[in-house]
Amino acid sequence: MNNMHAMMKQAQKLQKKMLQTQQEMATKTIEASSGGGMVKVVANGAQKIESIVFEKEVVNPDDIEMLQDLVLAAVNDALAKSQEMVSSEMGKLTGGLNIPGF
Repeated sequence: MNNMHAMMKQAQKLQKKMLQTQQEMATKTIEASSGGGMVKVVANGAQKIESIVFEKEVVNPDDIEMLQDLVLAAVNDALAKSQEMVSSEMGKLTGGLNIPGF
């Protein structure tokens, strides 16, 4: 019975650390770009886009499709990098265990 109590206590500590890490990750940001830096996107560890910046040269009213493609590529890259950042930090806590929801 003591073993079960110790495991529950350890699980509660891990959950608390994971929540703290999630909160910390929400304040950390990464930047991704496309088009050789013509479109830059900043995302945080909560998978939220914080900013999108365009260089003047990429804004061409006659080629909106290119701009849309560049934005899409940069946003997807930013979100992927954000997920990698969070997974890496959570992996440090869980020893590589895949825990749903984190």
